[in-house]
Amino acid sequence: MKRILLLLAFVCLTLSQTYAQQGRWTAEKANAWYARQPFLFGPNYNPANAINELEMFQAETFDPKTIDKELGWAESMGVNTLRVFLHDLLWQQDPEGFKKRLDQFLTICQKHKIRPMLVLFDSCWDPFPKLGKQRDPQPGIHNSGWLQSPGAAALTDVSQYPRLEAYVKGVIGAFKNDQRILLWDLWNEPDNTNNNSYGDENLKQEPKGKPEIVTRLLPEVFRWARAAGPTQPLTSGVWILWAGHDWGNPAKWSAMEKVQFENSDIITFHNYMELPAFEKSVKDLKKLGRPVICTEFMARGAGSKFQTHMPAAKREKVGMICWGFVAGKTQTNLPWDSWQKPYVNREPAVWHHEILRPDGSPYDPAEVAAIKQAMGK
Repeated sequence: MKRILLLLAFVCLTLSQTYAQQGRWTAEKANAWYARQPFLFGPNYNPANAINELEMFQAETFDPKTIDKELGWAESMGVNTLRVFLHDLLWQQDPEGFKKRLDQFLTICQKHKIRPMLVLFDSCWDPFPKLGKQRDPQPGIHNSGWLQSPGAAALTDVSQYPRLEAYVKGVIGAFKNDQRILLWDLWNEPDNTNNNSYGDENLKQEPKGKPEIVTRLLPEVFRWARAAGPTQPLTSGVWILWAGHDWGNPAKWSAMEKVQFENSDIITFHNYMELPAFEKSVKDLKKLGRPVICTEFMARGAGSKFQTHMPAAKREKVGMICWGFVAGKTQTNLPWDSWQKPYVNREPAVWHHEILRPDGSPYDPAEVAAIKQAMGK
């Protein structure tokens, strides 16, 4: 009986992957689309006064004035895209209101000549998201209030999957022809188990077998997204934390990477390492014959920097999305090691992420000069 159940699970997964791939853009269509795009650059964006994606978009805390001000700063340095995280609970809470606020956000982006990519799901950080007032930042800790979507309860409860499907189809369906949107990033770091985050055991209660659960679910998410009929491309980015990983060899792909590579129209990836490792990732991924965009980079302490990586990426026409823009409630200017040793009442020797201080002045003017040079400003 056990062998039969395993066989049925394998067949279901295979069929789900096959159905998800139906409608995938050809490499020719993807490359033609990318040829029409400028050299893409921008931050993973959350306004400085929002600790997470719920605080950014919930009606009580949505702040168009701050977003407009900050995207004005972005426009001045040549930013032409953003990566912005949504959340399934926003749809569950108030679909029509959420669509209106998202439309308003897109209008502000358009005003500043910025076309964002929108992220629907995220496996990183707190697995227990809750609507309503969000907690205050934990002093001295990097990204202490970010939320997973879906949370652990929904991820492990198949009876909630129709709700997740409605969210995917509802959001994409509402904006499927909207040229203000660059692309849809369906799931951020889907197999991330956050085993180095926060240093607080209460925030690390990940579901047992989470990578396997998401590996089965992600093809379904691609299928839901394609059923909504988007005119924009779809992606889910692969990620690494160590040098030497070989994305150029399909035999070495994980089960998750196989799903991501075989379903994404555009190849996206994360790399926070020094230039040689970044260039190896680009070389490996270009073997797939599709456009390549790095949707997370720039960690100063790890050697991932604007001055080194932007010129190399521009030569290869690899779009670049750094983590963070204006230092604020996410506290991602603090290093990753703040999860184990919080930077309470002390500044790090070097900021980890973010480009600007809260008043809009640059952390490092030389960085902004390098960005402007790369963007022709």
